[in-house]
Amino acid sequence: MMITLLLRSTSAGMARRGAGAAFMAPSGVIFPPLATTTTTSSRTPFSSPSAALPARRGGAAMWPFSSATRLFSTTNADTGISWRTQAPSVAKLESLAGMGDATFKVDLLVLPAFQPEEDGEDVQLAVDTQPILAAWDSALGGAIADLVQTKDFKGKAGSAARVRLGNNSAVKSLTLVGMGKKSQFKSARAMGPAAATDIKAEKPKTVAVVLPGGDCLGAVAEDMLSGLYLDNRFKTGEGVEKAAMVEKLSFYGVEAGKDAEGALKKAQAFSEGVRLTKDLVGAPANYVTPQALAETARSIAGEYEGWSVKVMGRKECADLNMGAYLAVAQGSMDPPEFIHLSYKPKGEAKKKLVLVGKGLTFDSGGYNLKAGAGSMIELMKFDMGGAGAVLGAAKILAGLAPEGVEVHVIVAACENMISAQAYRPGDILKASNGKTIEVLNTDAEGRLTLADALVYAEKLDPDAIVDAATLTGACIIALGGEYGGMWTGDDNLAAALEAAATTKGENFWRMPLAEEYKPNIKSEIADLKNVGGREGGSITAALFLQEFVTKKTPWAHLDIAGPVWNPKKGGATGFGARTLAQWVLSQASL
Repeated sequence: MMITLLLRSTSAGMARRGAGAAFMAPSGVIFPPLATTTTTSSRTPFSSPSAALPARRGGAAMWPFSSATRLFSTTNADTGISWRTQAPSVAKLESLAGMGDATFKVDLLVLPAFQPEEDGEDVQLAVDTQPILAAWDSALGGAIADLVQTKDFKGKAGSAARVRLGNNSAVKSLTLVGMGKKSQFKSARAMGPAAATDIKAEKPKTVAVVLPGGDCLGAVAEDMLSGLYLDNRFKTGEGVEKAAMVEKLSFYGVEAGKDAEGALKKAQAFSEGVRLTKDLVGAPANYVTPQALAETARSIAGEYEGWSVKVMGRKECADLNMGAYLAVAQGSMDPPEFIHLSYKPKGEAKKKLVLVGKGLTFDSGGYNLKAGAGSMIELMKFDMGGAGAVLGAAKILAGLAPEGVEVHVIVAACENMISAQAYRPGDILKASNGKTIEVLNTDAEGRLTLADALVYAEKLDPDAIVDAATLTGACIIALGGEYGGMWTGDDNLAAALEAAATTKGENFWRMPLAEEYKPNIKSEIADLKNVGGREGGSITAALFLQEFVTKKTPWAHLDIAGPVWNPKKGGATGFGARTLAQWVLSQASL
């Protein structure tokens, strides 16, 4: 058996190198081939390049060895399990200018509270109508004051205190959410996750949220709806958590009218986009394949006006000389899917923007295999977090249909696997801009796929390009799990992205594109090498990407490897989608 397997591998290796009528690896395009055969695609120009995927994923068709047995977990098509979660069930979403009165009935009441400015002072409810709230407290039998005292609630930002008052009370459950000190108050976003936690736990039919005033309706509603995310996709029986079914969710203390309606519509759109990102990033790699990413793009294009999609297979990408991307993809049974999703608004588009997302649906590390404690190989389903973010942003924008801006979303989707066809350390690749790359580490694959994606993106002649990627562990070491890294040489683009991130409660830290580190990515036998050493790894990765965008085009690179996944918060966080969508919306209004 060992000899037989060895012979098969050797034969496949010879075929890959051009012996006989065989497969020519895209990574060999810079050398004269030994045979005249070229890479071919089994699809028609208008069909999916992965139409035969179910058969390869454990079915009768075996690839690449016809006599081999493929041991592969089944896909969603085989199990009947959908990789999409159920949307939060909120039948009616409304905003009310008044504060209500002491006699209204609700299953869950959520109130904001300020932390005392000085020790010894009392916690104050964070609203302008203290007499009405005093009436509420009286009607509730002093429950608000008791909750502050018995729970030792100080009103610190993000803290919460909860009490259940019973079915005979006008309010069955009461939650206080700390806003911090009034003098330092910046955002009421903390109310959203706190209320969502109680909604999932208590399953109320009616919910009332009293806001602290100001322009916070959209932020609180968005975070509350996003916080209702519930992932039961891969659980059965008693493990399935029952979803809340909210009949009416009311926000008090804001001005009613078109502005409020617009804020709620925007909140719903953002929460849906974040849900899509979480679904994609949180699903295992045998469900979210390159084909699944392509189908996601197709579903957006098919559902919303103004959107269209083009998906290119191996042959089309080879015709565009995408040797870096195709080299990474060639080791997997799943064919690559190069996704180009685009939106054209009604009327004139004053800006053209491109979002590029890294789409490695699984990263084994290739021949530089991720192995040992801390390799995180079991979490490499989230290595398409950049693709999840840009597709989530597309979903948000599709729901809002912004005017005046044309948007393109690019994902070079594939897997990085080990096989007789896989690319190897020491290979030299040629990207679609003609630059050659020496592969020193096959686990630095994301930048190779992004290289060809960025070249493709710039050919669209955009006003700006932003890429998002779970690119380096070095960024996690540098910034931890709460911050994404930002690299750009354009101060205006940096300011716009930082403003968008701040608006949406996501954290980015601008990092240097240090020219003095560029020699670290120069190769002695090619133009570039795909790693620059251990020191400054996230910086040299960004410098590598910069080689595939010309100076004429404003470009930013977002490394979201840290915040895209948080096991303490349930895994996939949806990070990045909000910032990217908000940035596009901000440019649409310029």
